[in-house]
Amino acid sequence: MGNGNKAEMLIAVCAVVTSAIAVFIAWDQGRVMRAQQHGAVYPVVQIEGFVSATPETSAMGIRLSNSGVGPALIERVDVLKDGDPVEDLAPYAAAFPPGYQQSWSSLIGRAVAPGDSITPLRVDWPRGEVTLEQRNAAAAVWSELDVEICYCSVFDRCWTARGLGMGVSMTRAEPVKRCERSEKDIFEDLADDVRAPQTEPIPEVE
Repeated sequence: MGNGNKAEMLIAVCAVVTSAIAVFIAWDQGRVMRAQQHGAVYPVVQIEGFVSATPETSAMGIRLSNSGVGPALIERVDVLKDGDPVEDLAPYAAAFPPGYQQSWSSLIGRAVAPGDSITPLRVDWPRGEVTLEQRNAAAAVWSELDVEICYCSVFDRCWTARGLGMGVSMTRAEPVKRCERSEKDIFEDLADDVRAPQTEPIPEVE
């Protein structure tokens, strides 16, 4: 092989190597940009139980908040007792002292903006209708439950997080491939139970 052919071969090899390096740099820049895009919309969902009191009312409830930098799309909410799903919250609502007003917000399908919060369940009593001991006893019953949330970012990256003891503490969010949307909202179902009219059996006429 002459010197001219060697030079042409060297130039060709250099061109191939340069092209490969350029492709790698472009791919790496794209990867970094995608990571930056995902990081710019990363949601962090937290759920907590609360009790509060004012001169007029005494209250307890559950609050879900997004402390991340991107919206959280809530797809699934499961309430658990000792790791097993709870299908009906009515037995736990029976622990509420009488005379309460219940308010609720649905969670399934909601988009929670950064810094926003939703209260899926809140129970209020006029201050004179319930003692702090009664309210705290009801809160203790609800603290036996855990709430697991499956949520996604706008780029369809999804996570699950669990509030232990009805939000007394949170587990670290774990990434999942996708969230299966809940067919029902357990807190909405509880509100429906409360709104349902209580009918008395009609006595037979002899």
